[in-house]
Amino acid sequence: MTASPTASPGKPEQLPLDFRHEAASGRDDLVISDPVSAAAGIIDLWPDWPSPVVIITGPEGSGKTHLAEVWLRKSHAIRVRAVEGSDAVPKAGEGPVLIEDADRDGFDQTELFHLINAVRSAGTSLLITARSWPMAWGVTLPDLASRLKAATTVEIGPPDDLLLSQILMKLFADRQLLLDEKIIAYLVPRMERSLAAAQAIVERLDRLALARGTRISRALAAEVLGSLEQPGD
Repeated sequence: MTASPTASPGKPEQLPLDFRHEAASGRDDLVISDPVSAAAGIIDLWPDWPSPVVIITGPEGSGKTHLAEVWLRKSHAIRVRAVEGSDAVPKAGEGPVLIEDADRDGFDQTELFHLINAVRSAGTSLLITARSWPMAWGVTLPDLASRLKAATTVEIGPPDDLLLSQILMKLFADRQLLLDEKIIAYLVPRMERSLAAAQAIVERLDRLALARGTRISRALAAEVLGSLEQPGD
């Protein structure tokens, strides 16, 4: 990161406007490490999937959305919701479809059952993303439970040090920031083991450095880590 003029002594920090940074979401931008390799592999395998329905599970910030975007572009799929009154079932008969955050966004069990049947009958594909495995979705319709058991479920595991390092570098690169690897090495063993935490750290470091007109340093990284540990922060 190019050095900025040092903030004037005693001058209050002025946080910059929160412009959203668009993350690069192409296949070449996908960071691959052991925790995500199986999920990335199943996306690359399409259309030769082992089953018409694939479910990718993983915690918030684990890369499910990125993988879904890659698959959307590759398969020309469309997003649908399995809710009563939607056009999801006929759409599934026409081509690949995607349901994101199934366990958070909710779904009608009968509609999802018919959607899966339409996919199987038409020989199309359905990708579902969720934080938890289907067995935790509270499904009470036996026929739907059977269909979900027959789906291929791939889990994105907890991030390891390599993945966290690569993700931090990518998140900073998305903001046109090039950091000293020593700062990344300082952050990784001290941060929460989640990609959501990585996103929060990068955002705070970037905004704080801009507000103070300074570089992102180890001291600034330590300050941000400390602030994230504060209760209720």
